[in-house]
Amino acid sequence: MRIALLGQAAFAEKALEALVKHGDEIAQVFAPPDPPAGRADALAVKAREFKLPLSQPKSFKSDEAFERFYSLNADLAILAFVTLIVPERILYLPRHNSICFHPSILPRHRGASAINWAIIAGDAETGITWFWPDKGIDTGPILLQKRVPIAESDTVGSIYFDKLFPMGIDSMIEAVDLIAAGRAPRIVQDESAASYEPPCRDEHAKIDFAKPAREVFNLVRGCDPQPGAYARLGEKRVRLYDAAFDAKPGGVAPGTIVAIDDSGMRIALNGATLVIKRTRIDPSPKKVAPSELATAGEIKVDACLG
Repeated sequence: MRIALLGQAAFAEKALEALVKHGDEIAQVFAPPDPPAGRADALAVKAREFKLPLSQPKSFKSDEAFERFYSLNADLAILAFVTLIVPERILYLPRHNSICFHPSILPRHRGASAINWAIIAGDAETGITWFWPDKGIDTGPILLQKRVPIAESDTVGSIYFDKLFPMGIDSMIEAVDLIAAGRAPRIVQDESAASYEPPCRDEHAKIDFAKPAREVFNLVRGCDPQPGAYARLGEKRVRLYDAAFDAKPGGVAPGTIVAIDDSGMRIALNGATLVIKRTRIDPSPKKVAPSELATAGEIKVDACLG
């Protein structure tokens, strides 16, 4: 099949590798523009390595982008981690239109931070969806879906890289085969089950220790590695990572640091204890063991995070 691939970063890079291995003809690769300094996007690097046609538009809204896309005579466009808006007139140009990857079980958790919100919400499972994009945000008909349980130890990083990323690549090839065989479904999303959340940012990552213990635990995991759930310690903003849940009560007010040792930092919750193995203090980007910060006098036992 003659395919136009739109995307960025490691996911699109692996998607390109998989399509080439699958024997598909790559009509064009669309990657982000090269930065003025530093390394080019992984997809652009891989396209150059494979000596494939490469385009790096700043926008898909221009007539020039439309004409470029029209000239490809593509059978299918694949959107593999695309952050730019792709207009309908481009989405519907290829003979089989376009398909798009989304890391949730649509229609639940539409939006750019689907993995974060699935964990923050305490969902028992998540997964991936390949769907036919339209003018809405993650609203088009569903082609195929795969599900995975969310383990208590999962963070955004672990569930994406260990589960959803490889599942997304494998299922992309399954989707391409279904389309080529004329057996690809277009299942209309159930709007009564839909949810949409905004990008998960600092405004959502502030910890309220008055909330139920599981909600606090899920917030920390759902903001790991980005943006990093945080609490205040005086004038310091302390970010928490690599969390574990201990059902044993801390015995003191929620938010109080009850212990710091080589196993991590233990923080009292409502009827339970949060164990943190790595932390950092803004603006430092370095995540370290809590014991390292304690040795430096940055945090201490009995201090109350708020």
